[in-house]
Amino acid sequence: MVAFGKKLKERQIQEWQGYYINYKLMKKKVRQYAQQIEVGTQDRRHVLKDFSRMLDNQIEKIVLFLLEQQGLLASRIAKLNEQQEALEQQPDISQITQLREAYRAIGQDLLKLLYFVEINSIGLRKILKKFDKRFGYRFTDYYVKTRANHPYSLLQQVLKHVGLGAVIGAISRNLHELQEHQGSYLSIYDEPALPFQDPVVDSLKAAVDRVTHSTNFLNFLAQHALIMQEELPATTEERADDQRYHFMSLVLNLLNTFLYMVNTYIIVPTADDYSAMLGAPATVCGVVIGAMAVAQVFSSVYFSAWSNKSYFRPLVFSSIVLLVGNSMYAMALDYKSITLLLVGRLFCGFGSARAVNRRYISDCVPLRIRMQASAGFVSASALGMACGPALAGLLQTNFKIYKFTFNQVTLPGWVMTLGWLIYLILLWITFREPSHETEENNVMQESNAVTGPWENDALEKGLKQPLLLSSEGKQEDENADGECDGSEEAPEESRQPANSITSAYRLLTPSVKVQLLIYFMLKYAMEILLSESSVITSYYFGWSTSTVAIFLACLGLTVLPVNIVVGSYISNMFEDRQILLASEVMVCIGVILSFKFVNAYTVPQYVCSGLITFVSAEVLEGVNLSLLSQVMSSRLSRGTYNGGLLSTEAGTIARVIADGTITLAGFLGESRLLNATLLPSLFISVASIIATCFTYNSLY
Repeated sequence: MVAFGKKLKERQIQEWQGYYINYKLMKKKVRQYAQQIEVGTQDRRHVLKDFSRMLDNQIEKIVLFLLEQQGLLASRIAKLNEQQEALEQQPDISQITQLREAYRAIGQDLLKLLYFVEINSIGLRKILKKFDKRFGYRFTDYYVKTRANHPYSLLQQVLKHVGLGAVIGAISRNLHELQEHQGSYLSIYDEPALPFQDPVVDSLKAAVDRVTHSTNFLNFLAQHALIMQEELPATTEERADDQRYHFMSLVLNLLNTFLYMVNTYIIVPTADDYSAMLGAPATVCGVVIGAMAVAQVFSSVYFSAWSNKSYFRPLVFSSIVLLVGNSMYAMALDYKSITLLLVGRLFCGFGSARAVNRRYISDCVPLRIRMQASAGFVSASALGMACGPALAGLLQTNFKIYKFTFNQVTLPGWVMTLGWLIYLILLWITFREPSHETEENNVMQESNAVTGPWENDALEKGLKQPLLLSSEGKQEDENADGECDGSEEAPEESRQPANSITSAYRLLTPSVKVQLLIYFMLKYAMEILLSESSVITSYYFGWSTSTVAIFLACLGLTVLPVNIVVGSYISNMFEDRQILLASEVMVCIGVILSFKFVNAYTVPQYVCSGLITFVSAEVLEGVNLSLLSQVMSSRLSRGTYNGGLLSTEAGTIARVIADGTITLAGFLGESRLLNATLLPSLFISVASIIATCFTYNSLY
């Protein structure tokens, strides 16, 4: 990781050099403050006042220059408008062409100005984060709230860039009016989705998207995926992404995600019946469902490593293994073999290519649409989670072809076999392997990225490291962030991605470990709820497979609406940390309400408690991954052992343990299964709440 100060210097427009944030000076001041407080020569109040004044001066310098440049661009547009009015009286094709090129030239200059805002915004956020880490003080919250909400705010110009939006609007409108398609009386204000879109306007919109750091539904969804979002992409990197991008390949990548989630949950409503038909207890469904997760623990690692060299071959291998695994699962009934059933599910887990799906979006999708692709990844997962049980509910038939049985327990396997066969054919015909020469040429640039996917949220958000760091702790902190003085470079090994699970674990700070514990807890609670649903509802309520399937499908369908509400509204009203703690408490309440306290256990109690647990866990997952993306070391943003792999492994291990708990608790009898499986959920949820409160108290 190259120092931000050095990268800032390299990326500066030379004629504007004196107007950028003086990151090196401010970083040096932060170290001086730390030393002065440590030896007692300076008090905290004076440090806060002095640092605030320095920040105000830096922002004022940036904003005044920004306003000056906006005025120059506006003057150029005004002169072009006069020429355009004259051309309306006497149209001339050559002059119209020249006028359009002049507007495009202004657009290119505006792109430079947007990049100026972007790089200064990142520098401002990084220096605020560094100050908070050194002093354990929520200075960022104080500074942003007091400055951004002030009627004479200069910070608003950096955060909202309203004036730049007006210039973009003027360029877009005039280019639209000068297009060759004459005779239309519509303007861009009458029809926002007009088919004409000049390339320079596309570039301006992409730049604005990068500069904008407000929370919205798309960002909230994308953070579920933990997919790389470069903050300072080089122009060459953007062109390389465009060369490697292939729309149908992206669609096939998302289709793989969807089919795998359908494959995971399609057997849940019938796994207990299948186990019973093969002579095993119904509670063995926990092992049947969990076998896929056990294999996924290992497949995530080798698929993540394989995606360093290819995307096509891992996806082909995944499809073949899943095709074989589902065939084995479907044939287990005719061969009367529980072993064949479990081996089939293990094969399905060994075919989990979610690491490849994430990596493809991170490496091969252009930055301008990477957020949409990341949100598509999460949406495909949520849709597959809902469609799996719903599809199982429709497969209520019984017939034989040759010697193979097709009924409610085997049809999920046969349907998925057919689905993966069709997918394999489409993959072979349509998928285009991206050029890995381009990736190798840019690998050094990628490793030198200023920040990883862990710093994509709003300026004022993020967990901070506690108290003053020791000299050793300071060095570790700077190595983790990939920063050093502008005149120095971090040691070579400090820039490299983790090369093993052990080295990746060493990069985890206490706050990251708490976030992973929370992720483990919510996945455990959700897996207990979903995997034992068929056994519990059959024992207490006599539900049929179709009823269980409808219940699970309804739970799955809540994912996107909940994310819309949280991403668009709740996250704008409360801090992520507040939503996190509230969601943890609600998960705990849902678990408590699920217990069977008296002899009667009713459908309303089960459905309401299950809904509270599931919805709260969904909210918790989104907010938790959002915070995790901010506090994870940037060294975990690339390589085989990346942050996405760590979170996937934490969630998968939680599912394995949860499914194993169901099978072990089954030995106590179905009457005790519910409470026996809920007790560990309650213990883990309480432990995560305590860990969260303890961490926040120590940080703040």
